[in-house]
Amino acid sequence: MADKSEVRARLRDAILRGVYAPRQRLIEAELADEYGASRFVLRNALIALAAEGLVELQPNRGARVREISVSEAIEITEIRRAVEGLVAARAAENVTDEDITFLKQVGDDMRAAVDAGELVRYSELNATLHGTVRDIAAHETATRILEQLNGQMVRHQFQLFLVPGRPTISLPEHLAIIQGVCDRDPAAAQAAMSAHVESVIRTLRAQAAAQAERAEHSVQLMR
Repeated sequence: MADKSEVRARLRDAILRGVYAPRQRLIEAELADEYGASRFVLRNALIALAAEGLVELQPNRGARVREISVSEAIEITEIRRAVEGLVAARAAENVTDEDITFLKQVGDDMRAAVDAGELVRYSELNATLHGTVRDIAAHETATRILEQLNGQMVRHQFQLFLVPGRPTISLPEHLAIIQGVCDRDPAAAQAAMSAHVESVIRTLRAQAAAQAERAEHSVQLMR
């Protein structure tokens, strides 16, 4: 029988990979069979994921994958801006020569992916870059906070790189982060990271405005 930590990890990964869609019901009996766990273990895993903000527990209706609105995504990203800036500065203080070699290769690969129009590859490298900066920083509390926030944001992050022209905007931002860390310049690394996350916020706000405009247009058509 699988234990709570194993079930939680597997279910969390499935949610983040989009196996379960936002607002999809998570039926305990079915999941218990799928993950080879007792209903008690499965329920406790769902409670843990609810604490992370990935699952919503509904009275008398069970659990479902929590849907994150664009406005909430903006609020989450505003918090990320402060924490990720701190992490980038710490990474610049801790970076080794080996780390620098790896980061520069990531930057070269990101540039090549954008030039080739390989958006999925670029998204994967984006995750690699941010994860590497967190690893170099070795700030456990910040990493824990960011993992939780990024888990909630995963659907919006996936959509962002599909925004026309977005990769060509974010690429120089990512390269500036790499440069600041590799130069061992905490202030430059923090400023570059903050500018990048602020750019994400602007993109999300544009999405929110577009959604509001479409909703208003639909209402007008129904009149």
